Amino acid sequence: MSETITIGPYHPFLLEPELVDLQVEDGKITDVKITLGYVHRGIEQLLTTKTYRQGVFLAERICGICSNIHTLTFCQTVEKLMDIKVPDRAKYIRTIVVELERLHSHYLWLSLLAHALDEPEYFLRVMKGREIVMSLLERISGNRVNYAVNTIGGVRRDLAPEPISSIKESLSELKALSDFIIDALDKKGVLGEKVAGLGVVAGEEALKLGAVGPTLRGSGVESDIRKEDMYAAYSKVNFNVIVEKDGDVRARSMVRARETLESISIIEQLLANLPNGSVMGELREPTTNEFIGRTEAPRGELIYHIKSNGTSIPERVKVRTPTFANVYFLTKALKGEKTENARPIIESIDPCFACTDR
Repeated sequence: MSETITIGPYHPFLLEPELVDLQVEDGKITDVKITLGYVHRGIEQLLTTKTYRQGVFLAERICGICSNIHTLTFCQTVEKLMDIKVPDRAKYIRTIVVELERLHSHYLWLSLLAHALDEPEYFLRVMKGREIVMSLLERISGNRVNYAVNTIGGVRRDLAPEPISSIKESLSELKALSDFIIDALDKKGVLGEKVAGLGVVAGEEALKLGAVGPTLRGSGVESDIRKEDMYAAYSKVNFNVIVEKDGDVRARSMVRARETLESISIIEQLLANLPNGSVMGELREPTTNEFIGRTEAPRGELIYHIKSNGTSIPERVKVRTPTFANVYFLTKALKGEKTENARPIIESIDPCFACTDR
């Protein structure tokens, strides 16, 4: 007998509001309908009422977890409009902060996976490691959530010797944490054996569904905007694009876990070669034009499309967040699965509905 199980829009396992209708027959999911829009704030429209500089403040509030990547993407796109050359030191600082943000985002998600799988020891261990990253971000910027580091033309805060020393001292401890998580996500590990084989989507199908970021790379597709566009200081460092081929919840989790080691390596390289000089470029007036900017947010490809009419206020700002691209992926990943597996499968794309609804 067929029945509909409704999850949300407010539900204990949902960290943010969404509505998921599961069509179930004999205990297995046969169809999925996802409804978004419960936290829409009209930010795109608000951006067309603010100056470009004010827009940085607003873009930072699209997402509370990856606020910095939003300001970086916004600033880089505006810098194309204004033909601004960003100093190398500012590019390095931008990249260091955005990789620290990737670490905190991945650690947060991995701790929540452990919580969903009823493994409190792993939840607490990973959250403790994430707190190290949050403390580093606070020492750099003075803030734990919206760091206010990026601005049009460069960065608002230079990197002082004391935070640099703190970062270097903390990286070895973070490496040990990442190794601990990777072991737990092995197919025979405490976390890995619980989610192996759940929500399988092959690479070609994931591409057709429009998946991005770790969700796509977990299905065996090598795609990373940091490599493809080489923005900020990524052309100055060596790193690997992490890919897992199984296409299940464990693979998507392992991509994030292994990416934390790559982020640590990137930060180490940038700190070792941090150039001297200014952290702000020369500002200019915007041209009548439009540009698209892309970055690799923790959840995947983030896109900003900004249209300028030559004034100090943008004519149109369009934001395409990674979760908006990944949410359709769930319609395939959930089909054929038991209803009790819906939670880890939904959480495996690391959904953020605040930034999706904007």
